[in-house]
Amino acid sequence: MSKTTLGVLVGNRGFFPDHLCESGRADILRVLEEEGIGAVALGPEDTKFGTVETWEDARKCAALFRQHSDEIDGVLVTLPNFGDERGVADTLRMAGLDVPVLVHAFPDEIGKMTVADRRDSFCGKMSVCNNLWQYGIPYSLTTLHTVSPDAESFRQDLRRFAATCRVVRGLRGIKVGVLGARPAAFITVRYSEKLLEKAGISVESLDLSEAFGRAHRLADNDPEVRRKLEEIKAYVSTEGVPEDALLRMAKFGLVMQRWIEANDLVATAVQCWTSMEEYFGIVPCTVMSMLSNALMPSACETDITGAIGMLAMRLASGKPSALLDWNNNYGDDPDKGVFFHCSNLPKDVFAEVKMAYQEIIAGSVGKENAYGTMDGRIRSVPFTYCRVSTDDEFGIIRAYVGEGELTDDPLETFGGYGVVRIPNFQRLLRYICENGFEHHVAMNLSQCAAAVYEALSKYLGWEVYWHGAEG
Repeated sequence: MSKTTLGVLVGNRGFFPDHLCESGRADILRVLEEEGIGAVALGPEDTKFGTVETWEDARKCAALFRQHSDEIDGVLVTLPNFGDERGVADTLRMAGLDVPVLVHAFPDEIGKMTVADRRDSFCGKMSVCNNLWQYGIPYSLTTLHTVSPDAESFRQDLRRFAATCRVVRGLRGIKVGVLGARPAAFITVRYSEKLLEKAGISVESLDLSEAFGRAHRLADNDPEVRRKLEEIKAYVSTEGVPEDALLRMAKFGLVMQRWIEANDLVATAVQCWTSMEEYFGIVPCTVMSMLSNALMPSACETDITGAIGMLAMRLASGKPSALLDWNNNYGDDPDKGVFFHCSNLPKDVFAEVKMAYQEIIAGSVGKENAYGTMDGRIRSVPFTYCRVSTDDEFGIIRAYVGEGELTDDPLETFGGYGVVRIPNFQRLLRYICENGFEHHVAMNLSQCAAAVYEALSKYLGWEVYWHGAEG
């Protein structure tokens, strides 16, 4: 996971005790360093205590932020005293970074409420937010209105904000790849390239026949093919899988790797059902699993918006994402269900896994053409889910996000699977159906719903439902 760097803006107002700004700035920078977060901030040689109060201070800070715009992922506004609200807003407007902003205020102490030590940051934070609202600059808040930088609550706020920053930066100006045409039966995964392009997400396409052609031109003894074959065997148990199927997987994996590198793709979606099996003789699941496990999300059935949901959570958590079906009820428990896919889930999400053949499709294409699935149960841990979708009728990108847990309830089946428990699950299912969302959902074994929600809704401007945020 790449290091997050924040621009740090320390607010000040002269008729409040400014010695608090000197110590406050030092505390904030220390906590950021302890959390592994980089900082770009004015120094005492630039302005008084390295703070922003006057118009000239704002100009200096904005210039510094612009100078480091390529590395700044977000801005932390911190108020050791009341702060100059206009100085904060002017700085951010002039800097023009268009990154997430977190507003933090130091707490007053009951025994230090005299003129010498009184902060009034409690009040100043409201004024700063009011000015940012007037300037049309979106911002995030700490969990507590005022909080010490050393408090665990603030450190959690920082981690969540850093994740939000990574999602916002990671989804802007990117290229995702679609390999093959949408299967005729899967109109559920239709999407609008134009709406994605408007959001800064370009789609690069490659015909499946071109991929097969490139693979067929590769010699069996090609050194890169042999290396890819060894990577596959080192990645997952291939016991019982025919060598010729593994070789085809290696060639297909090399073709995908070259295509991804040549086009700077950050995520992919692949046609599978049933062209891959009928005309190339494998399922692409293991190859896609390896990509997802290497933090390059790869989704089934040309589900590009599914891949974007996978990518959003991967950016937030630094962990691999998977794409699954909301597939089954679990007995008569209304808050439980079954996650399932054939599957191409990344290795790291499994408790145990082996390579197998795709049992559903083998009946029509033959077992010998269906090898390559990742077969096993998902680990029993908390998880976040996310679905992104384009809505052509209203010209918007929509999403939903939430959290749940994977349980250890008994289940015997095949593919990649797990039993999930989600509070008020029936309400979520009703929301999905009433709003026309797909049956695919992205999953990540982390708890990052808050960061993803804030990134997609507040900073990217998508319409997002956060299941569970209503209490």
